[in-house]
Amino acid sequence: MTDARTTNLGYWTGTWPTTDPDRVAVIDLWGGQQRTQTYAELDNRLDRVARHLTDAGLKPGERVILSCGNRLEFIEVMFGAMRAGLVPVPINTRQGRDVLAHVMADAAPRAVIAEAAANAAILELADTDKSLTLRLAIGDPIDGFDDYEAALADAGAAPFDPPSLPADALCFLSYTSGSTGRPKGVPLTHAGQLWWLNTYLKTWPPAEGVRNLVAVPLYHKNAMAGAVKPRLATGGSMVLMPEFSARDFLHAIADHKVTHISGVPTVFTLLLEETDLLETLDLSSLQLAVVGSAPVHEELEDAMARKLNVAVLQSYGLTEGGPVMLGAPPDGRPVPRGSAGAAWPEGEVKLVTTDGIENEEAGELWVKNPGVTPGYYNLPEVNAERFRDGWLRTGDLFRKDAEGFYYFQGRVDDMFNCGGENIYPREVENLMLSHPAVVDVCVVALPHSTKGEAPAALVVLRDGASADEAELKAHTLQNGPAYAHPRRIALQSDPLPLTGARKVDRKAITARLAQTFGTLG
Repeated sequence: MTDARTTNLGYWTGTWPTTDPDRVAVIDLWGGQQRTQTYAELDNRLDRVARHLTDAGLKPGERVILSCGNRLEFIEVMFGAMRAGLVPVPINTRQGRDVLAHVMADAAPRAVIAEAAANAAILELADTDKSLTLRLAIGDPIDGFDDYEAALADAGAAPFDPPSLPADALCFLSYTSGSTGRPKGVPLTHAGQLWWLNTYLKTWPPAEGVRNLVAVPLYHKNAMAGAVKPRLATGGSMVLMPEFSARDFLHAIADHKVTHISGVPTVFTLLLEETDLLETLDLSSLQLAVVGSAPVHEELEDAMARKLNVAVLQSYGLTEGGPVMLGAPPDGRPVPRGSAGAAWPEGEVKLVTTDGIENEEAGELWVKNPGVTPGYYNLPEVNAERFRDGWLRTGDLFRKDAEGFYYFQGRVDDMFNCGGENIYPREVENLMLSHPAVVDVCVVALPHSTKGEAPAALVVLRDGASADEAELKAHTLQNGPAYAHPRRIALQSDPLPLTGARKVDRKAITARLAQTFGTLG
């Protein structure tokens, strides 16, 4: 008979809790304190979470809302709920009340486990939801919620006996950021996520002593797929920061001898601005920096390699797509700058043009593998549009070179037509980043009186550098096609605005530039 633990993602730490129980799993820096949790301690806490939820009457398949910052309890609830066959729903803590009300109604949870400071709106919604069986408060007390620590203490220390789950059982339900409308629920299965994890570990087995630093939100794929799952499945460790601060991040690398870091491009752009710390801190433990989850410019990769003295890899993935199907080739070939890598050895990818024809050189990336979501939650019409014979249309445009390496070109929705010419914002952004005064840039489409739409840009200038709109326009005209040059450019010294997932907030930037410049022409 198959051990239920082998088919449950909640047991992704494998045998480490018994073969090396005192090995450090997580170092948590929440609240300016340091909590260290061993593999045995983590395993025990996961069992306690599973037992308490089961004893409270929750049944396999029922949903559990998780609203919590970057702290140990997030990992405990996320994977402890999975052990009980429940489906955690980690929410973006920066979402507003209307969005969270939609998530609550769509997911129909039976429990809410929340931290008071994470999001007040979710507490209000939980207070009025009469269908909830359980409410638990992490950290500070919350009216109407039971105490999380007391609940785990009452659960006892005996090992938890997990239920047998069907082959298509869900392990968690994630909601997209909703930047283009209401967020979509993305259900993922135990079998699919274990397939992805085992494929990753089989193809790229990690070296001994790897330690990740995590500062991006735990509810985001970048943290889960880039650190939590692969690192704790292989006996490594991770340092967990409550939030990203460039200076604190660099100090944490030095203090905790971190070997691997990952993040979205903006994280690394901000790190590289801290020149004094880069010159004085001992960052020699660093081995690898992985950047992804948003468009990555080649100039940033080069600067990372030079200033951090570290190998740099670009990653690509999406929650509903596996989550990662492009990466370093197993044969050891180096990944060219600007490339997200080659196709994984298992699973399938292809490029498809707008007329639905497969193309070897360029098109929308389609993926097919056991880790792909079985379909967006309660959205049959969207599923009919996004899925074709088991293939997921990612909405991301790529080109592929003769060696099989893929290069991200932008979102299908980001591409726009300017007077008959297709414009990919990322290409214009790369061009503007080649100007020595520019440290970051976002190019968007604004209405144009004769061309339909035309590029406009929000530019962040490097500290101590100077440039004006005319100079930057001239740079793009001299070094790129005239039709692609930004017709108007706004300059600022502050970083670009970000979404809750630390991605550039293109929607907010478009609104700001539209208000500033109106219709171009």
